[in-house]
Amino acid sequence: MGGTIFALVLLAVLVIFLMSAVKVVRQGYVYTIERFGKFTKHAEPGLHIITPFIDRVGQKVNMMEQVLDIPGQEIITADNAMVGVDAVVFFQVLDAGKAAYEVSNLFQAIMALTTTNLRTVMGSMDLDETLSKRDEINARLLSVVDHATSPWGVKITRVEIKDIRPPIDISEAMARQMKAERLKRAEILEAEGDRQSRILRAEGEKQSAILKAEGARESAFRTAEAREREAEAEARATEAVSQAIAQSGSMAINYFVAQEYTRALGKFADSPNAKTILFPVEATQIIGSLGGIGELVKETFGDSSRNVTTPAPSGTPLTQDREREPVPRVRGSGVPRSGDQR
Repeated sequence: MGGTIFALVLLAVLVIFLMSAVKVVRQGYVYTIERFGKFTKHAEPGLHIITPFIDRVGQKVNMMEQVLDIPGQEIITADNAMVGVDAVVFFQVLDAGKAAYEVSNLFQAIMALTTTNLRTVMGSMDLDETLSKRDEINARLLSVVDHATSPWGVKITRVEIKDIRPPIDISEAMARQMKAERLKRAEILEAEGDRQSRILRAEGEKQSAILKAEGARESAFRTAEAREREAEAEARATEAVSQAIAQSGSMAINYFVAQEYTRALGKFADSPNAKTILFPVEATQIIGSLGGIGELVKETFGDSSRNVTTPAPSGTPLTQDREREPVPRVRGSGVPRSGDQR
């Protein structure tokens, strides 16, 4: 019975011994192994066997990139403006031994270091620079904090300013300033647009005046040219008429007069409003004109027919030779054309 108990106790001790000797390190972590309290090596992710009661696991160091939130800070800028600032720090442990034994509390140390440098960097700037130069603030903080934490085996990857909260009165003043600036820009743009519009309108009126002047000039040239050609044509026509009169005597004059007279009578007949035609001249004058035209035709083309009756000499009344013919009358006029006694 006593031997069985001893065997069970020995087995339990053996199990405990084996359990304390086998260590499994999770991915993303590194364990520090201490022998009699002294750091000896790193235990990378995986299965490790250590000497029980001699070696032990010291620190379980997270090797993944981590985020540290910096609480809000009240910072006085170079122009004595009080602003509230929030920031975040991204860091990663590169050396587990240094991170575990070079600093007592890594997170607290990084937070304190970032806070003090944040006050230093932003305290050297005025309010406008702190609001407009966040990238510069982030870069300066990153350089300073990363240099300070390098002995701890830590790499600072990013430092970001989350929020900057100026006082309420300054915020209202900035809002009024922004509004005034935008109104100023709007008025400038409106004035510039009105100026450009006036310039373009004046330029258009100038071009229009130039084109109108050129058109009037071209029209005057064309009108003068047309009048010149018309005068030349009239001169040639007059010359031709003069030559015809010089060659044929009064016959040409009678022809032209009779032609124009006949055209004038034709216009009376073509008038759409004329219901009654009144002749302002003697009907015998019309017949005399027709007789003159006949004589002109005979002189020009020759006497082709001997049966044509020779018109009466000048001054001979034609009414006696035409008494047998019916006297035509103009409708509605009551005036006979020839041989009618007044």
